[in-house]
Amino acid sequence: MSITVVPKVKPPLDPGFVPASLWNRAFQQAVKRSGGGQKLAIALERPDESVSVFHTAVLRHEGEGIAANERYVERLVKFLLWQKGGYKVTIAGDPAIATHIRRVYSPSGERAFDYEFIPEICYLRKMQIEQAPYDQAPAARESSFPLGRHQDGCRIGFDLGGSDRKCAAVIDGQVIFTDEVAWDPYFKTDPQYHYDQINDSLKRAAAHLPRVDAIGGSSAGNYVQNEVRAASLFRGVPKDLFDKRIRPIFLDLQKEWNGVPFVVINDGEVTALGASMTTGHTAILGIAMGTSTAAGYVNPQGNVTNWLNELAFVPVDYRPDAPIDEWSKDGGVGSQYFSQQAVNRLLPAAGIQLPENMPLAEKLVEVQKLMAAGDARAREIYKSIGVYLGYALPQFADFYELSHVLVLGRVMTGEGGDIIMSEARKVLQQEFPEILERVGLHVPGEKEKRLGQAVAAASLPALAKA
Repeated sequence: MSITVVPKVKPPLDPGFVPASLWNRAFQQAVKRSGGGQKLAIALERPDESVSVFHTAVLRHEGEGIAANERYVERLVKFLLWQKGGYKVTIAGDPAIATHIRRVYSPSGERAFDYEFIPEICYLRKMQIEQAPYDQAPAARESSFPLGRHQDGCRIGFDLGGSDRKCAAVIDGQVIFTDEVAWDPYFKTDPQYHYDQINDSLKRAAAHLPRVDAIGGSSAGNYVQNEVRAASLFRGVPKDLFDKRIRPIFLDLQKEWNGVPFVVINDGEVTALGASMTTGHTAILGIAMGTSTAAGYVNPQGNVTNWLNELAFVPVDYRPDAPIDEWSKDGGVGSQYFSQQAVNRLLPAAGIQLPENMPLAEKLVEVQKLMAAGDARAREIYKSIGVYLGYALPQFADFYELSHVLVLGRVMTGEGGDIIMSEARKVLQQEFPEILERVGLHVPGEKEKRLGQAVAAASLPALAKA
């Protein structure tokens, strides 16, 4: 059975885009037309014994239904792995579907990167893919915890992106200094470079404080108790040096700063935390379009979860020849649609020629200059990204309990950000009015867009009790 979708709104520079949100809905409609299909549950367990479970339905796994089921479930597992995280995956339902997932997510399968990266790098475990009858699916055991929102004392906050690093000095909740410095960490092989550059930002903020009581950090990647488990910022460091110098880099920095309370978490979580602190809302998904795509979530209780929330790797485009992510080697994932990489990918279609060896951050600046000058080609880039976003938000709403979405990051700077949000709302109005009605879309002011994460990060540590 072939699932075909025709978007009402197409990205002007990428008309072949097949939104996952539309495809998944078309699949579920096919299931209903078939008489209801058969139930399926996907459970993901993490090392702390928390478990996330997603319940759905698929076609009867026979004939033409096999290929559609395999596509649907494989993409679903991919989304859940990068959203929720987990090292043990249980497919509860038809055993043939579990067999397919076990083949695809294996050392020799198409999803070998995900099979190895998530459990081994993020959790220091081996991947397990198990099968069970639907009525024996594991029970959900979610966990969440309060984090941040501390305002007392003299604090430093920092945010590490792929093209710049930011810092803020905060006294009793009042921001007295912010700074932004360009850097190029991706392919630097010397751990000392990373240490010195991060420390430089801390020193810049500390120079404006009478003392330093606490330091909070926001950075792309996966962090466990301030240890770096995986982060694209440090991808150039050889593994032996990574394990020796990068994994404990923030613990070493804490020692240099007299052991003050020091907390570093994923930048997406800080995005969502900052949005919650600024607006007072909960059930917020924060999406930062920068060098890559960062995301974080504050649940309805106002807490953060232990999920990965790595939307850079979730599939949002289901066409067979979707753009390939150079790291994971998968097609149609978030980083190619909501980041500087997306801008770069759309340049040829827009008819904009820039030097191939120009860094992505500089290419974005050139596009922003063209946009400010009224260049119609640049406008088409932002309109395309807006359409991507408009179709992705309903997909995200299928997996997160949402009342608000905050969108920020370098790509959202300037008039281009307004165009992105306008196009996203247009898609929602035409295709998903129920989402637009119940989920508020927010864009922070220019300063908060670029420096808000560093300020929110400053609130992460609780001060040591006297």
